Amino acid sequence: MSTIRTFLAAAVVGITLPACYVIPINDYPVASQPAYQHPHPHAAVPPPIAAARPPFTARLYPANQLAAGMGGTSGVISNPDHGHGQFSFTLGGETYSGEATRVPNSHKGVANASGSRGGFARCDYAMGSAQRGIGSCTFASGARFEMHISQ
Repeated sequence: MSTIRTFLAAAVVGITLPACYVIPINDYPVASQPAYQHPHPHAAVPPPIAAARPPFTARLYPANQLAAGMGGTSGVISNPDHGHGQFSFTLGGETYSGEATRVPNSHKGVANASGSRGGFARCDYAMGSAQRGIGSCTFASGARFEMHISQ
């Protein structure tokens, strides 16, 4: 009887084994094939984006008695491309913002800013090089400042 059971067990295994098969699992791609292929291998590559020009720093130094009471400050001329940028600074508790412009192919420019409490300033400047310039600013109060621009 035990030989019949052994024979039947072997027969069942023999009959069911061909119905099973093994699928290998491989977590790593074959070395000769890339892990990912772009669906459009000849797609156009966009041109690199030009780096934004860093902002200029505008430092204001008192040039008369009214300005001396306000102290000095630093401001920023941001996005100074093509002779035009935004001009901003804080002085005496008032925040000023406006524009700085320069005629193309010219070294002279003008910066105007209005304050958060009604003040305003006009600055005339000249760039001695692409990264440095000097000028002067006159405020509505009569305060005058010397301006140094650098990048």
